[in-house]
Amino acid sequence: MTGFEQFFKGKKITVMGLGLLGRGVGDAAFLAECGAELTVTDLKTKEQLKESLQKLKKLAPPSSGGVKNIKYVLGEHRLEDFQNADMILKAAGVPLDSIYIKEARKNNIPIEMSASLFAKLSDLPIIGVTGTRGKSTVTHFIAHILESAGKKVILGGNVRSVSNLQLLKKFTPPKLGGARQTDMAIFELDSWQLQGFGEAKISPHISVFTNFLSDHLNYYKNDVKKYFTDKSYIYKFQNKKDTLVLGPKMKGLAGDAKGKVINANIKNVPKSWKVNLSGDHNLENIACAIGVARILKIKEEFIKKAVENFKTLPGRLQMARKIRGVSIYNDTNSTTADALIVALKSFSEKVILIMGGMDKGPNVDDLAKILPTKTKYIFLTPGSGGDKIDAMKINAEKVSGLKEAVAGAMKKAEAGDIILFSPGFASFNMFKNEYDRGDQFMKIVKSLK
Repeated sequence: MTGFEQFFKGKKITVMGLGLLGRGVGDAAFLAECGAELTVTDLKTKEQLKESLQKLKKLAPPSSGGVKNIKYVLGEHRLEDFQNADMILKAAGVPLDSIYIKEARKNNIPIEMSASLFAKLSDLPIIGVTGTRGKSTVTHFIAHILESAGKKVILGGNVRSVSNLQLLKKFTPPKLGGARQTDMAIFELDSWQLQGFGEAKISPHISVFTNFLSDHLNYYKNDVKKYFTDKSYIYKFQNKKDTLVLGPKMKGLAGDAKGKVINANIKNVPKSWKVNLSGDHNLENIACAIGVARILKIKEEFIKKAVENFKTLPGRLQMARKIRGVSIYNDTNSTTADALIVALKSFSEKVILIMGGMDKGPNVDDLAKILPTKTKYIFLTPGSGGDKIDAMKINAEKVSGLKEAVAGAMKKAEAGDIILFSPGFASFNMFKNEYDRGDQFMKIVKSLK
Protein backbone atom coordinates (compact mmCIF):
# COMPACT_ATOMS: atom_id res chain seq x y z
CA MET A 1 0.00 0.00 0.00
CA THR A 2 1.04 3.63 -0.21
CA GLY A 3 0.34 5.29 3.12
CA PHE A 4 -3.45 5.54 2.94
CA GLU A 5 -3.87 2.87 5.64
CA GLN A 6 -3.60 5.53 8.33
CA PHE A 7 -6.65 7.30 6.87
CA PHE A 8 -8.89 4.23 6.54
CA LYS A 9 -7.66 1.74 9.17
CA GLY A 10 -10.34 0.89 11.72
CA LYS A 11 -12.98 3.07 10.09
CA LYS A 12 -16.47 1.59 9.79
CA ILE A 13 -17.46 2.16 6.17
CA THR A 14 -20.73 1.25 4.49
CA VAL A 15 -20.18 0.65 0.78
CA MET A 16 -23.55 1.34 -0.85
CA GLY A 17 -23.59 -0.50 -4.17
CA LEU A 18 -21.06 -3.14 -5.22
CA GLY A 19 -22.37 -3.26 -8.78
CA LEU A 20 -21.38 -5.26 -11.84
CA LEU A 21 -18.86 -2.98 -13.59
CA GLY A 22 -15.88 -3.76 -11.37
CA ARG A 23 -15.45 -0.25 -9.95
CA GLY A 24 -17.24 -1.00 -6.69
CA VAL A 25 -15.31 -4.26 -6.34
CA GLY A 26 -11.98 -2.47 -6.66
CA ASP A 27 -13.02 0.27 -4.23
CA ALA A 28 -14.18 -2.25 -1.62
CA ALA A 29 -10.98 -4.30 -1.97
CA PHE A 30 -8.83 -1.20 -1.52
CA LEU A 31 -10.67 -0.16 1.64
CA ALA A 32 -10.49 -3.67 3.07
CA GLU A 33 -6.75 -3.87 2.39
CA CYS A 34 -6.33 -0.55 4.20
CA GLY A 35 -7.92 -2.09 7.30
CA ALA A 36 -11.38 -0.55 7.12
CA GLU A 37 -14.31 -2.52 8.56
CA LEU A 38 -16.70 -2.76 5.63
CA THR A 39 -20.39 -3.39 5.27
CA VAL A 40 -21.08 -3.94 1.58
CA THR A 41 -24.77 -3.50 0.81
CA ASP A 42 -26.50 -3.83 -2.55
CA LEU A 43 -30.11 -4.24 -3.70
CA LYS A 44 -28.91 -6.97 -6.04
CA THR A 45 -28.87 -10.50 -4.64
CA LYS A 46 -25.89 -12.76 -3.96
CA GLU A 47 -26.70 -14.66 -7.16
CA GLN A 48 -26.90 -11.49 -9.26
CA LEU A 49 -23.58 -10.30 -7.82
CA LYS A 50 -21.85 -13.68 -8.12
CA GLU A 51 -19.23 -12.45 -10.57
CA SER A 52 -18.45 -9.31 -8.54
CA LEU A 53 -18.19 -11.27 -5.29
CA GLN A 54 -15.74 -13.71 -6.89
CA LYS A 55 -13.61 -10.81 -8.14
CA LEU A 56 -13.62 -9.23 -4.69
CA LYS A 57 -12.44 -12.47 -3.11
CA LYS A 58 -9.51 -12.54 -5.57
CA LEU A 59 -8.61 -8.88 -5.00
CA ALA A 60 -8.84 -9.07 -1.22
CA PRO A 61 -8.03 -12.73 -0.37
CA PRO A 62 -8.22 -14.03 3.21
CA SER A 63 -4.40 -14.19 3.29
CA SER A 64 -4.33 -10.39 3.02
CA GLY A 65 -6.89 -9.99 5.80
CA GLY A 66 -9.14 -8.26 3.28
CA VAL A 67 -12.34 -10.30 3.13
CA LYS A 68 -12.26 -10.90 6.89
CA ASN A 69 -13.14 -7.21 7.24
CA ILE A 70 -16.18 -7.38 4.93
CA LYS A 71 -19.77 -8.03 5.98
CA TYR A 72 -22.38 -8.37 3.23
CA VAL A 73 -25.99 -7.20 3.24
CA LEU A 74 -27.35 -8.20 -0.18
CA GLY A 75 -30.78 -8.00 -1.76
CA GLU A 76 -31.65 -5.10 0.52
CA HIS A 77 -30.39 -2.04 2.37
CA ARG A 78 -30.88 -1.64 6.15
CA LEU A 79 -31.21 1.66 7.97
CA GLU A 80 -28.93 0.41 10.74
CA ASP A 81 -25.98 0.28 8.30
CA PHE A 82 -26.41 4.02 7.77
CA GLN A 83 -26.56 4.90 11.46
CA ASN A 84 -23.31 3.74 13.04
CA ALA A 85 -20.74 4.19 10.27
CA ASP A 86 -17.78 6.57 10.02
CA MET A 87 -18.34 7.00 6.28
CA ILE A 88 -20.74 6.02 3.49
CA LEU A 89 -19.16 5.27 0.10
CA LYS A 90 -22.06 5.83 -2.29
CA ALA A 91 -22.17 4.28 -5.75
CA ALA A 92 -23.32 6.22 -8.81
CA GLY A 93 -27.05 6.19 -9.48
CA VAL A 94 -28.25 6.06 -5.87
CA PRO A 95 -31.65 7.82 -5.89
CA LEU A 96 -31.61 11.53 -5.05
CA ASP A 97 -34.26 10.95 -2.38
CA SER A 98 -32.73 7.78 -0.89
CA ILE A 99 -34.01 7.23 2.65
CA TYR A 100 -30.69 5.59 3.51
CA ILE A 101 -28.62 8.61 2.53
CA LYS A 102 -31.07 10.80 4.46
CA GLU A 103 -30.55 8.53 7.47
CA ALA A 104 -26.77 8.93 7.19
CA ARG A 105 -27.09 12.72 7.01
CA LYS A 106 -29.37 12.67 10.04
CA ASN A 107 -26.56 10.90 11.90
CA ASN A 108 -23.90 13.32 10.59
CA ILE A 109 -22.09 10.59 8.68
CA PRO A 110 -19.97 11.85 5.73
CA ILE A 111 -21.18 10.75 2.28
CA GLU A 112 -18.32 10.07 -0.12
CA MET A 113 -18.00 8.90 -3.73
CA SER A 114 -14.87 7.29 -5.10
CA ALA A 115 -13.90 9.94 -7.70
CA SER A 116 -14.20 12.87 -5.31
CA LEU A 117 -12.54 10.86 -2.52
CA PHE A 118 -9.58 10.27 -4.87
CA ALA A 119 -9.45 14.02 -5.54
CA LYS A 120 -9.42 14.81 -1.81
CA LEU A 121 -6.73 12.27 -0.95
CA SER A 122 -4.46 12.33 -3.99
CA ASP A 123 -2.86 15.78 -3.72
CA LEU A 124 -2.69 15.78 -7.54
CA PRO A 125 -3.81 18.45 -10.01
CA ILE A 126 -7.14 17.20 -11.41
CA ILE A 127 -8.54 17.73 -14.89
CA GLY A 128 -12.26 16.90 -14.89
CA VAL A 129 -14.45 16.42 -17.95
CA THR A 130 -18.24 16.33 -18.03
CA GLY A 131 -21.04 16.91 -20.52
CA THR A 132 -24.04 14.99 -21.79
CA ARG A 133 -22.11 13.80 -24.82
CA GLY A 134 -18.42 13.65 -25.72
CA LYS A 135 -16.92 13.43 -22.25
CA SER A 136 -15.30 10.01 -22.82
CA THR A 137 -13.68 11.08 -26.08
CA VAL A 138 -12.46 14.38 -24.62
CA THR A 139 -11.07 12.70 -21.50
CA HIS A 140 -9.10 10.12 -23.46
CA PHE A 141 -8.04 12.75 -26.01
CA ILE A 142 -6.56 14.96 -23.29
CA ALA A 143 -4.72 11.98 -21.82
CA HIS A 144 -3.41 11.08 -25.28
CA ILE A 145 -2.10 14.61 -25.89
CA LEU A 146 -0.39 14.82 -22.51
CA GLU A 147 1.18 11.37 -22.85
CA SER A 148 2.40 12.33 -26.33
CA ALA A 149 4.14 15.26 -24.65
CA GLY A 150 5.81 12.94 -22.13
CA LYS A 151 3.54 13.67 -19.18
CA LYS A 152 2.68 10.96 -16.64
CA VAL A 153 -1.08 10.88 -16.12
CA ILE A 154 -3.70 8.85 -14.29
CA LEU A 155 -6.99 8.23 -16.10
CA GLY A 156 -10.09 7.61 -14.01
CA GLY A 157 -13.65 8.54 -13.16
CA ASN A 158 -16.34 7.08 -15.39
CA VAL A 159 -13.89 4.76 -17.15
CA ARG A 160 -14.89 1.15 -17.73
CA SER A 161 -13.78 -1.25 -14.98
CA VAL A 162 -11.53 1.38 -13.34
CA SER A 163 -11.72 1.64 -9.56
CA ASN A 164 -10.81 5.18 -8.55
CA LEU A 165 -9.56 4.13 -5.12
CA GLN A 166 -7.31 1.46 -6.64
CA LEU A 167 -5.67 4.32 -8.57
CA LEU A 168 -4.34 5.62 -5.25
CA LYS A 169 -1.89 2.69 -5.30
CA LYS A 170 -0.09 4.25 -8.25
CA PHE A 171 1.65 6.86 -6.12
CA THR A 172 2.20 8.23 -2.64
CA PRO A 173 1.37 11.95 -2.42
CA PRO A 174 3.91 14.36 -0.90
CA LYS A 175 1.66 14.97 2.12
CA LEU A 176 2.12 11.28 2.98
CA GLY A 177 5.87 11.40 2.48
CA GLY A 178 6.05 10.42 -1.18
CA ALA A 179 7.65 12.07 -4.18
CA ARG A 180 5.54 13.33 -7.07
CA GLN A 181 5.51 10.29 -9.38
CA THR A 182 2.80 11.46 -11.74
CA ASP A 183 1.91 14.86 -13.17
CA MET A 184 -1.88 14.93 -12.99
CA ALA A 185 -5.11 12.95 -12.99
CA ILE A 186 -7.71 13.19 -15.76
CA PHE A 187 -11.20 12.16 -14.75
CA GLU A 188 -14.33 11.64 -16.84
CA LEU A 189 -17.17 12.67 -14.54
CA ASP A 190 -20.85 11.94 -15.09
CA SER A 191 -23.58 13.78 -13.20
CA TRP A 192 -23.74 11.08 -10.52
CA GLN A 193 -20.02 11.15 -9.76
CA LEU A 194 -20.19 14.93 -9.61
CA GLN A 195 -22.65 14.59 -6.73
CA GLY A 196 -19.61 13.52 -4.73
CA PHE A 197 -17.75 16.70 -5.72
CA GLY A 198 -20.79 18.73 -4.67
CA GLU A 199 -20.87 16.89 -1.34
CA ALA A 200 -17.17 17.61 -0.80
CA LYS A 201 -17.48 21.17 -2.13
CA ILE A 202 -14.55 20.74 -4.50
CA SER A 203 -14.10 21.05 -8.25
CA PRO A 204 -11.25 20.01 -10.56
CA HIS A 205 -8.44 22.54 -11.15
CA ILE A 206 -9.14 22.47 -14.88
CA SER A 207 -12.71 21.60 -15.85
CA VAL A 208 -14.25 20.85 -19.23
CA PHE A 209 -18.02 21.06 -19.83
CA THR A 210 -18.56 19.72 -23.35
CA ASN A 211 -22.31 20.29 -23.79
CA PHE A 212 -25.63 20.03 -22.00
CA LEU A 213 -28.60 18.09 -23.42
CA SER A 214 -31.65 16.35 -21.98
CA ASP A 215 -30.68 12.99 -20.47
CA HIS A 216 -31.30 10.82 -17.39
CA LEU A 217 -34.71 12.44 -16.96
CA ASN A 218 -36.03 9.16 -15.56
CA TYR A 219 -33.53 9.56 -12.69
CA TYR A 220 -34.05 13.31 -12.26
CA LYS A 221 -37.84 12.95 -12.59
CA ASN A 222 -38.01 15.32 -15.57
CA ASP A 223 -36.28 18.10 -13.61
CA VAL A 224 -33.57 19.39 -15.99
CA LYS A 225 -32.44 21.95 -13.38
CA LYS A 226 -31.47 19.16 -10.97
CA TYR A 227 -29.51 17.47 -13.73
CA PHE A 228 -27.68 20.71 -14.52
CA THR A 229 -27.01 21.34 -10.82
CA ASP A 230 -25.14 18.04 -10.54
CA LYS A 231 -23.23 18.77 -13.74
CA SER A 232 -22.34 22.27 -12.54
CA TYR A 233 -20.23 20.90 -9.67
CA ILE A 234 -17.53 20.43 -12.32
CA TYR A 235 -16.81 24.18 -11.89
CA LYS A 236 -18.96 25.39 -8.97
CA PHE A 237 -16.18 25.29 -6.36
CA GLN A 238 -13.29 26.43 -8.54
CA ASN A 239 -11.33 29.50 -7.43
CA LYS A 240 -9.82 32.34 -9.46
CA LYS A 241 -6.68 30.30 -10.23
CA ASP A 242 -8.73 27.52 -11.85
CA THR A 243 -9.99 27.30 -15.43
CA LEU A 244 -13.21 26.14 -17.09
CA VAL A 245 -13.23 25.11 -20.75
CA LEU A 246 -16.69 25.29 -22.29
CA GLY A 247 -17.67 23.36 -25.41
CA PRO A 248 -18.57 25.40 -28.52
CA LYS A 249 -22.31 25.17 -27.75
CA MET A 250 -22.01 26.00 -24.04
CA LYS A 251 -21.67 29.80 -24.17
CA GLY A 252 -23.65 31.48 -21.42
CA LEU A 253 -24.48 28.27 -19.54
CA ALA A 254 -21.92 28.72 -16.77
CA GLY A 255 -22.32 32.38 -15.89
CA ASP A 256 -21.58 31.75 -12.20
CA ALA A 257 -18.10 30.32 -12.83
CA LYS A 258 -15.48 31.86 -10.48
CA GLY A 259 -12.35 30.90 -12.41
CA LYS A 260 -11.13 31.78 -15.87
CA VAL A 261 -13.51 30.69 -18.64
CA ILE A 262 -12.29 29.61 -22.08
CA ASN A 263 -14.69 28.92 -24.94
CA ALA A 264 -13.52 26.07 -27.17
CA ASN A 265 -13.82 26.75 -30.89
CA ILE A 266 -13.55 24.31 -33.80
CA LYS A 267 -11.62 27.05 -35.65
CA ASN A 268 -8.76 26.19 -33.30
CA VAL A 269 -8.44 22.82 -35.04
CA PRO A 270 -6.24 23.62 -38.08
CA LYS A 271 -7.78 22.35 -41.33
CA SER A 272 -4.35 21.09 -42.40
CA TRP A 273 -4.34 18.54 -39.55
CA LYS A 274 -5.49 15.02 -40.38
CA VAL A 275 -8.42 14.12 -38.10
CA ASN A 276 -9.33 10.43 -37.82
CA LEU A 277 -12.68 10.96 -36.12
CA SER A 278 -15.80 11.57 -38.20
CA GLY A 279 -18.53 14.13 -37.53
CA ASP A 280 -18.67 17.80 -36.51
CA HIS A 281 -19.30 16.71 -32.92
CA ASN A 282 -15.80 15.24 -32.83
CA LEU A 283 -14.31 18.52 -34.01
CA GLU A 284 -15.99 20.06 -30.95
CA ASN A 285 -14.48 17.34 -28.77
CA ILE A 286 -11.02 17.92 -30.23
CA ALA A 287 -11.40 21.69 -29.71
CA CYS A 288 -12.12 21.09 -26.01
CA ALA A 289 -9.05 18.86 -25.63
CA ILE A 290 -6.85 21.36 -27.46
CA GLY A 291 -8.15 24.06 -25.10
CA VAL A 292 -6.85 22.09 -22.10
CA ALA A 293 -3.54 21.34 -23.82
CA ARG A 294 -2.95 25.05 -24.45
CA ILE A 295 -3.78 25.94 -20.85
CA LEU A 296 -1.04 23.50 -19.87
CA LYS A 297 1.29 25.05 -22.46
CA ILE A 298 1.77 21.81 -24.40
CA LYS A 299 3.80 22.42 -27.55
CA GLU A 300 1.84 22.57 -30.80
CA GLU A 301 3.89 19.75 -32.34
CA PHE A 302 2.72 17.33 -29.61
CA ILE A 303 -0.91 18.44 -29.96
CA LYS A 304 -0.83 17.94 -33.73
CA LYS A 305 0.79 14.52 -33.42
CA ALA A 306 -1.79 13.41 -30.85
CA VAL A 307 -4.74 14.66 -32.94
CA GLU A 308 -3.49 12.83 -36.02
CA ASN A 309 -2.85 9.57 -34.12
CA PHE A 310 -6.01 9.41 -32.01
CA LYS A 311 -8.41 6.56 -32.84
CA THR A 312 -12.13 6.20 -32.14
CA LEU A 313 -12.98 4.80 -28.70
CA PRO A 314 -14.79 1.44 -28.50
CA GLY A 315 -18.54 1.80 -28.76
CA ARG A 316 -18.46 5.34 -30.16
CA LEU A 317 -18.96 5.23 -33.93
CA GLN A 318 -16.39 2.45 -33.89
CA MET A 319 -15.74 0.65 -37.17
CA ALA A 320 -16.59 -2.90 -36.08
CA ARG A 321 -15.98 -4.78 -39.31
CA LYS A 322 -16.15 -4.62 -43.08
CA ILE A 323 -17.58 -7.77 -44.63
CA ARG A 324 -18.68 -8.40 -48.21
CA GLY A 325 -18.30 -4.68 -48.87
CA VAL A 326 -20.63 -3.73 -46.00
CA SER A 327 -19.25 -1.42 -43.26
CA ILE A 328 -20.60 -2.12 -39.75
CA TYR A 329 -20.33 0.48 -36.97
CA ASN A 330 -20.73 -0.01 -33.22
CA ASP A 331 -22.16 3.07 -31.48
CA THR A 332 -23.54 1.36 -28.36
CA ASN A 333 -22.80 4.41 -26.19
CA SER A 334 -25.55 6.24 -28.07
CA THR A 335 -28.13 6.15 -25.26
CA THR A 336 -30.14 9.27 -26.20
CA ALA A 337 -31.98 10.58 -29.23
CA ASP A 338 -29.44 13.42 -29.50
CA ALA A 339 -26.57 10.92 -29.70
CA LEU A 340 -28.36 8.93 -32.40
CA ILE A 341 -29.00 12.10 -34.43
CA VAL A 342 -25.29 13.01 -34.21
CA ALA A 343 -24.36 9.51 -35.37
CA LEU A 344 -26.71 9.67 -38.37
CA LYS A 345 -25.35 13.08 -39.36
CA SER A 346 -21.82 11.66 -39.32
CA PHE A 347 -22.58 9.77 -42.54
CA SER A 348 -23.34 11.44 -45.88
CA GLU A 349 -25.20 8.37 -47.11
CA LYS A 350 -28.31 6.64 -45.77
CA VAL A 351 -27.66 3.79 -43.35
CA ILE A 352 -29.31 0.55 -42.29
CA LEU A 353 -29.99 1.33 -38.64
CA ILE A 354 -30.26 -0.95 -35.61
CA MET A 355 -31.74 0.91 -32.65
CA GLY A 356 -33.94 0.47 -29.57
CA GLY A 357 -33.79 -0.10 -25.83
CA MET A 358 -35.28 1.62 -22.80
CA ASP A 359 -36.59 5.18 -22.85
CA LYS A 360 -35.00 7.54 -20.28
CA GLY A 361 -37.51 10.35 -20.66
CA PRO A 362 -36.19 12.96 -23.13
CA ASN A 363 -38.33 14.07 -26.06
CA VAL A 364 -37.65 12.05 -29.22
CA ASP A 365 -39.75 14.01 -31.71
CA ASP A 366 -36.67 15.09 -33.67
CA LEU A 367 -36.08 11.44 -34.54
CA ALA A 368 -39.35 11.40 -36.47
CA LYS A 369 -37.87 14.04 -38.79
CA ILE A 370 -34.41 12.58 -39.36
CA LEU A 371 -35.00 8.81 -39.41
CA PRO A 372 -36.89 8.75 -42.74
CA THR A 373 -34.26 10.94 -44.44
CA LYS A 374 -31.08 9.27 -43.11
CA THR A 375 -32.00 5.57 -43.08
CA LYS A 376 -32.61 2.88 -45.71
CA TYR A 377 -34.13 0.51 -43.20
CA ILE A 378 -34.60 0.33 -39.42
CA PHE A 379 -34.51 -2.65 -37.06
CA LEU A 380 -36.02 -2.02 -33.61
CA THR A 381 -34.80 -4.05 -30.63
CA PRO A 382 -37.16 -4.54 -27.63
CA GLY A 383 -37.88 -1.86 -25.03
CA SER A 384 -39.98 1.21 -24.32
CA GLY A 385 -37.71 3.31 -26.54
CA GLY A 386 -38.31 1.10 -29.53
CA ASP A 387 -42.03 1.20 -28.74
CA LYS A 388 -41.90 5.01 -28.95
CA ILE A 389 -40.37 4.82 -32.42
CA ASP A 390 -42.86 2.17 -33.52
CA ALA A 391 -45.70 4.45 -32.44
CA MET A 392 -44.42 7.12 -34.84
CA LYS A 393 -45.48 4.89 -37.76
CA ILE A 394 -41.96 5.05 -39.21
CA ASN A 395 -41.14 2.14 -41.51
CA ALA A 396 -39.26 -0.13 -39.11
CA GLU A 397 -39.10 -3.83 -38.30
CA LYS A 398 -39.32 -5.09 -34.72
CA VAL A 399 -36.87 -7.86 -33.83
CA SER A 400 -36.33 -10.07 -30.78
CA GLY A 401 -32.76 -8.94 -30.14
CA LEU A 402 -29.35 -8.03 -31.56
CA LYS A 403 -28.71 -11.37 -33.26
CA GLU A 404 -31.90 -11.13 -35.31
CA ALA A 405 -31.24 -7.45 -36.03
CA VAL A 406 -27.71 -8.07 -37.37
CA ALA A 407 -28.88 -11.03 -39.46
CA GLY A 408 -31.73 -8.96 -40.91
CA ALA A 409 -29.46 -6.00 -41.61
CA MET A 410 -26.96 -8.20 -43.45
CA LYS A 411 -29.76 -9.62 -45.62
CA LYS A 412 -30.85 -6.10 -46.57
CA ALA A 413 -27.33 -4.77 -47.12
CA GLU A 414 -25.51 -4.58 -50.43
CA ALA A 415 -21.84 -3.85 -51.09
CA GLY A 416 -21.13 -0.21 -50.19
CA ASP A 417 -23.88 -0.04 -47.56
CA ILE A 418 -23.43 0.98 -43.92
CA ILE A 419 -24.99 -0.87 -40.99
CA LEU A 420 -25.09 1.43 -37.97
CA PHE A 421 -25.80 0.11 -34.48
CA SER A 422 -26.73 3.29 -32.64
CA PRO A 423 -29.48 2.42 -30.12
CA GLY A 424 -30.55 5.93 -29.08
CA PHE A 425 -31.89 4.47 -25.83
CA ALA A 426 -30.62 2.87 -22.60
CA SER A 427 -29.56 -0.78 -22.34
CA PHE A 428 -30.86 -1.92 -18.96
CA ASN A 429 -33.83 -3.95 -20.19
CA MET A 430 -31.67 -6.63 -21.87
CA PHE A 431 -28.05 -5.99 -20.85
CA LYS A 432 -25.94 -5.26 -17.76
CA ASN A 433 -25.05 -1.86 -19.24
CA GLU A 434 -24.18 -0.24 -22.57
CA TYR A 435 -20.70 -1.82 -22.49
CA ASP A 436 -22.21 -5.29 -22.23
CA ARG A 437 -24.56 -4.38 -25.09
CA GLY A 438 -21.60 -3.31 -27.23
CA ASP A 439 -19.61 -6.44 -26.33
CA GLN A 440 -22.50 -8.67 -27.40
CA PHE A 441 -22.94 -6.72 -30.64
CA MET A 442 -19.21 -7.05 -31.45
CA LYS A 443 -19.31 -10.79 -30.72
CA ILE A 444 -22.23 -11.24 -33.15
CA VAL A 445 -20.51 -9.15 -35.84
CA LYS A 446 -17.22 -11.00 -35.51
CA SER A 447 -19.03 -14.33 -35.95
CA LEU A 448 -20.48 -13.31 -39.34
CA LYS A 449 -19.28 -15.41 -42.25
